[in-house]
Amino acid sequence: MPLTPEQQAEIDELRASARPTLRAVSEGMEKHLYLARPVLDHGFVRAIDYMGDDAAICQAARVSYGRGTKAVSNDEGLIRYLMRHWHSTPFEMCELKLHVKLPVFVARQWIRHRTANVNEYSARYSILDREFYIPEADALAAQSVVNNQGRGEALSGEEASRVLEWLKSDAARSYDHYEEMISTEGQQGLARELARMNLPANIYTQWYWKVDLHNLFHFLRLRADAHAQYEIRVYAETICEMVKDWVPSAYRAFEDYRLGGATLSASAIDCLRRMLNGEEVTQETSGMSKGEWREFQAVIAS
Repeated sequence: MPLTPEQQAEIDELRASARPTLRAVSEGMEKHLYLARPVLDHGFVRAIDYMGDDAAICQAARVSYGRGTKAVSNDEGLIRYLMRHWHSTPFEMCELKLHVKLPVFVARQWIRHRTANVNEYSARYSILDREFYIPEADALAAQSVVNNQGRGEALSGEEASRVLEWLKSDAARSYDHYEEMISTEGQQGLARELARMNLPANIYTQWYWKVDLHNLFHFLRLRADAHAQYEIRVYAETICEMVKDWVPSAYRAFEDYRLGGATLSASAIDCLRRMLNGEEVTQETSGMSKGEWREFQAVIAS
């Protein structure tokens, strides 16, 4: 269960306590506020607060006094122009604060994005819950033979069952020892900050993560990509659904120019021009390495 009855009651109370405001409000994001969106087996993402909307991006770009200075169609055109030409500052005027529950190994990958404000649950002061990420059988995969960072074919049969049993038994045993080490009944007990070092990387942690829209888009471009690790990608995809409702015009531009777009090098553009002029271009005549040529071919393939 991602949420306890007490947590759900708190969420229900928060959503029932509406207050008037003079600040910019995104109706799309309002429906997401406080609600926990389940991710993996015990994780979730929920929006705690936000600042700004599509109009705030345009207002910042024009440094105007308020809303209504341009038509909605012009606003969308401006947002697409800003995205297309990598003018990032107006997007930084919007911010989102999330409460995320995630496995520690996903958190360590996530924190590589050093452009957010983070406050994590402290295992120095509190005791971590007995909750571990155990993958579904179809998410157990062998090492890729072509990508050192990726997965290959899924494990099957006896091998998959053996791996799952090891994951479950190792997690349970390490938590049993964790509890015993910090016990205070009849023994002195080890400090929590030391006892936690025995816990595996698939135990769940939680944090508040606040980020501006420009850096959020950068995170989503990398982590919602099909090549991203599954366990972080499902979090990114859940956040995408929120952002799509929060800033729909900005998200459409992001989908078009970042998620669905491609960046071409000067060599690649030169090759494309030569091809359009009827010239037969090969990897040997392209000036690209084999890896670059392979990626270029993937972009232009019909």
